[in-house]
Amino acid sequence: MCSLADQPIFPTIDIAPFLNPSAPLKTLLTTSSTLSTACTSPGFFYLQNHNLPSSLTNEVLNLARNFFLHASPAEKESLKRRDVGVSNGDGARGYQVIGDNVTEGKRDWHEALDWYRPNIDGEPLSPLSLEASSERERNPPYELLQGMNAWPSSSPGFREVYEEFIDKMLVLGTAVVRAMGMALGEGMEEVFVANTRRSFWVMRAIGYPPLPTERDGSREEDEGVSCGAHSDYGCVTLLLSDGTKGALQAWVKDGLEERKWVDVDPVEGALVVNIGDMMARWSGGRWRATRHRVVHRGQGYRVSVPFFFEPDWSARVPGAEGEGEVVYGEYLSQKVERNF
Repeated sequence: MCSLADQPIFPTIDIAPFLNPSAPLKTLLTTSSTLSTACTSPGFFYLQNHNLPSSLTNEVLNLARNFFLHASPAEKESLKRRDVGVSNGDGARGYQVIGDNVTEGKRDWHEALDWYRPNIDGEPLSPLSLEASSERERNPPYELLQGMNAWPSSSPGFREVYEEFIDKMLVLGTAVVRAMGMALGEGMEEVFVANTRRSFWVMRAIGYPPLPTERDGSREEDEGVSCGAHSDYGCVTLLLSDGTKGALQAWVKDGLEERKWVDVDPVEGALVVNIGDMMARWSGGRWRATRHRVVHRGQGYRVSVPFFFEPDWSARVPGAEGEGEVVYGEYLSQKVERNF
């Protein structure tokens, strides 16, 4: 294992110019060039000056921690993710118990709450939207990914705080893909903005208890870890996490040709960002969606809140050489059905 302290390979990107309508072109080009280098390798970087107040990010993390550690079994059961056709389930939204999430056939050692873009009249199956600002009330049964988001009720203000966070993350996500589009050139800035105006975003609040030292005598390769190795499947992942070190790891080069698992430890005031499969496709293979995992063997209960800024449901994303075009909603549905 190589730690970040040993190999400071993850650059820091100042995104402030792309949040400033008056930023000069020269500054934008400098930021986008630095971003392009980070996306080429290692595919992970830190994002600073993102305009997320610490009071908000701290509250987001504290609410998640409080829910995981103190919510009653009855409340967790009421929010539980259920399969399509079972009660109010849509196969995606809701609470997952430890071991419910599966990565490459192995059960992950974490619990989570999952939210997706609300279903608004005309969405997501139609590219036309009434631009309604809130989720419309509908009755089950729901099709895959067509259900209602579930919110904890035991923590006052939970939903309001998270919806404020979502609004800010959507602005930030747009700024990041604008920078990426400028980096790629050839009109890609307009392509990215046009195909993420109604981003079918995903947000998870994840709680990681320390991995047990022994699980019925099973080996790690049989049981899995906190979250198994995978690449993300959308555009950009914006990760907010607590201060736990030695947990998130990326599969990257260590400066030579060899790849290894390298710790991506949190940096105060910064988000961790990585690109997903759709962005790798849009770049024509120039950028990579780096595989990563979580192995939390330390003390304490780790909390993270990744926000996945994704294409529109109906966005058509070209393939790299030898790959066909995909419609993002269809691609996402296949991923959800397979649970990674």
